[in-house]
Amino acid sequence: MEENKVTLHGVWASPYSKRVELALKLKGIPFEYVEEDLTNKSPLLLKYNPVHKKIPVLVHNGKPICESLVILEYIDETWKDGPQLLPQDPYKRAQVRFWISYLQQQSSGQLMLIIPPDVMGSITSDGETQEKASKELFEKLKVFEEGVKEFFPDGTPCVDNNSVGILDILLVSLFGAHKVQSEVLGIKIIDQEKNPLLFSWITAITELPVVKEIIPPHDKLVAVLHTIRNAGLKSPAALP
Repeated sequence: MEENKVTLHGVWASPYSKRVELALKLKGIPFEYVEEDLTNKSPLLLKYNPVHKKIPVLVHNGKPICESLVILEYIDETWKDGPQLLPQDPYKRAQVRFWISYLQQQSSGQLMLIIPPDVMGSITSDGETQEKASKELFEKLKVFEEGVKEFFPDGTPCVDNNSVGILDILLVSLFGAHKVQSEVLGIKIIDQEKNPLLFSWITAITELPVVKEIIPPHDKLVAVLHTIRNAGLKSPAALP
């Protein structure tokens, strides 16, 4: 077995796969990528993640690690080169973990391609139902934005390759495609006027070359999202 071999099993449009891919690239870790078909899961995926049978799965020296946030912490603890994904200070680390938990709770649910499940209510609904789902999302984002202001004393997010942390990775994986989501829905998921801090923060992260490198083509994402939305409007129960 090749020493320090790293393999990532994922799906090209999954925000959960993308956050692991981004962490590996930020840390400068060479890895092999294996694209999985969730409608026909490979024997290796079922072997490596027999409990949830989901992506992403990181395989390091033949040993599988599952669940994206668990993988991110494993990467940070195993490879010390590159940016530190979690702060060293215990209090700051606890604060970051709190808001990670908040985002995860608000985006809990089954795996959806390129869409946080919290946004799914807007995408697979129309009219008053979509308006209600969108309002709930905006309220949750407002709470998050108010809570993370302490991370930016000067009020302006400043992010570079050496300062990207786990919260940045989580945020861009969930809302880096907000322009795609907005184009399909006809409403702004991340509004510069309603969420100025989030808007500038996400913009700063998506402008990083390493992030641009892993973002799928806009048109391809739009096509996938249209397919999911149309299927949801016809029969929401049919969605995974």
